[in-house]
This record gives sequence, C-alpha cells and structure tokens, in this order.
Amino acid sequence: MVQIDSPDIESDEDGEAAQGGLRKIIHVDMDAFFASVEQRDDPELRGKPVAVGGSSGRGVVAAASYEARKFGVKSAMPSVTARRLCPDLIFCKSRFDVYREVSGQIRAIFQRHTPLVEPLSLDEAYLDVTADINGIGSATRIAEIIRAEIREATQLTASAGVSYNKFLAKLASDQNKPDGLCVIRPGEGAAFVQSLPVRRFHGVGPKGAEKMAKLGIATGADLAAKDREWLAAHFGSFGDYLFRAARGIDLRPVRSSRIRKSVGGERTFSEDIHAPGELRDTLDRIIDIVWERIERNEARGKTVTLKLKYNDFRIQTRARSLPRPVDDKVMFAEAARILLEDALPLPLPIRLMGLTLSGLEGVTKTRRASAADQLDLF
Repeated sequence: MVQIDSPDIESDEDGEAAQGGLRKIIHVDMDAFFASVEQRDDPELRGKPVAVGGSSGRGVVAAASYEARKFGVKSAMPSVTARRLCPDLIFCKSRFDVYREVSGQIRAIFQRHTPLVEPLSLDEAYLDVTADINGIGSATRIAEIIRAEIREATQLTASAGVSYNKFLAKLASDQNKPDGLCVIRPGEGAAFVQSLPVRRFHGVGPKGAEKMAKLGIATGADLAAKDREWLAAHFGSFGDYLFRAARGIDLRPVRSSRIRKSVGGERTFSEDIHAPGELRDTLDRIIDIVWERIERNEARGKTVTLKLKYNDFRIQTRARSLPRPVDDKVMFAEAARILLEDALPLPLPIRLMGLTLSGLEGVTKTRRASAADQLDLF
C-alpha cells in the first residue's frame, strides 16, 4: 500500500487510476469449504449441521456448515461450546488430503483465466483479471464463469467479490454469501465501505471493535470522519490502514508468488489466567487452531514460538528450532508444550497467549502473513 496525503476521496481514486489504471480484481471464497466437502462426499450429512474438527473436550471447530452457523457455531470455537449451542451437531474429522485435492481443481480453474492468482489459503484467492487470458473483458462475467466452472468440477459453491482493489473485492465476496456475487464499481468504494460496521473490516477483531465502540466508532463512516493523526494516536501503525480502508483505498497488487514468513494465532482472554492446568488447556486449543491454519496454508517450518503477554503488558516469547520442518501435528504440539513447561511457573497471570510456526520452507505461492493471522482466536 502507499501513503495517501489527502483525504479527498475522489482525488485518491483518480490517483489510483493514474498509477497504471484501475485494476479488475476478483476475490473468490469457497462457501464453508471443509464442511461442504464433507456434505458432498456423504449424502447423509446434507442439510444437517456439520462441524469439521475434534469433538473431544479440548477439540476446536475448524469449519462449520451453514446449517450449524444458524445456531452460532463458527470456526475456532471450542467443540464443547459448539455442542452446547447445537446439540445435534455432527462432527467430522479433518481430511486435508481431500481438501488439498479439491483446492488444486479450483486453482486450475483460476489459471484458465489469469496467471495473476494470489492464494490466501486452500479455499480463497485473489485474481487480477485486468488482462484476462480469454479476452472476456468483463470481470463480473469472468467471476460468473469461474463460479459455474467450480460448481461443475467440484459440486461445490463459491462466492465472489468483484472490484477495483483487493480490499473491496474481499469485502464484496462476503456480502452475499453463500453462493453469491457482489460487484463494487469504480466510484462506489468509499460509500460502500462507510455503510459497513467496523467489524467487517479485515483485521478488526472483537477486541478492536470493542475499543472502537468505546471511542464512538461503529461504522466505516465514523472512521472516515477521523483524521490520520487521531487514528495513529489511538491505533498506532494500524491507524494508517484504517484511514485508507475507510475511504476504500488499497493499491496492493495481486502477487502470484509471495513468501509467507509465518503462520500463527493468539488469544486474548476476558479474564487473566495463571493456573498451570488452565494454561495447558488453553495451549491445546490454540495448537488445534494454529495447526488447522498450517494445514490450510500447506506450510512447513522449523521454528515454533510461544508468546505470552502478562497482565502488566510485558511480552515474553520463547522459541524452539527443530532439526527438520514440522510435518505433523504431534511434532508441533510437543514443541509447543515443551515451551510452555519451560516457562512454568509464570511470574504473573497472562492476558494473552499466542503460537507461531516460522522458518517456513517450500511455500512460495501464497501470501505473507498478515496482521489478521495474529488476531484473537475466540
């Protein structure tokens, strides 16, 4: 992204066009991907609430079908909570080999239309179709064709967002889910963004939205009313992103080959924790969630890092580098648990725990880790 010196929305969009013309960007997001694959492969699951993940007391939901989401079940939720919300919930074990195979089919479809494909994970990607291979010309039409081709090849549905930058395309793909299409045309971006609740902004988690609410910010329009200095004072470096996002500005190109540096996640607690048993249970839940992200991104790395933030806001990190890349969950979990045991007993209660795999190898066609990968897990 670039710095924008003026808050004038029209001149910002004109400036974007001047730097090589408006792009045509599509964001494709499969609908409840893991759960939909399970329902496709087992007709008995169709129309029923399904969760992919562990059903044990320490298990975590990796994905939930739309039937389950109606009860409030969502990814990264403890399985016991999901079961309480939906007593009839059916749990399926993850089958990442199958998900990767289907993802490969989907990516092959993308490549028929443009070489500029930036996968975000197994189930979503950005496409730049400014110069599409088939000369169709209309990004909206290309998105419609891609969705139809995905349905024919996989019997699954995908939602798509079409716009002139990545930020808006991603917002649009979530607008009419499931099996939907949304188009944000040039000149419409700022108004669209400002009508949204801030929780819809990529990178704004529950804690961030709570902080904004206390500052009187509920919508994109509220953010757009704040200048860059005010946002920087309250949100640090994230304030610059918020300033541009509230105006629908994003000049990042679609990159078909970007090296991801790490995969991880962290949890901020509503109440500080200190007891060893509670710490171990929390770590096990984070292991489940982060390993699902590692699998989803096909990442392999040698360094496992545990992050602890104490209730006095001091941050402590402990890392363990292994002789070979982590290639299974048992190996990853063992390294993480050793790091926690080495830190016990903790000198103070903690308000946050995080876990990251870094030193990644052989991951070239994916994105760099974004701030969203480190947001609250629950």
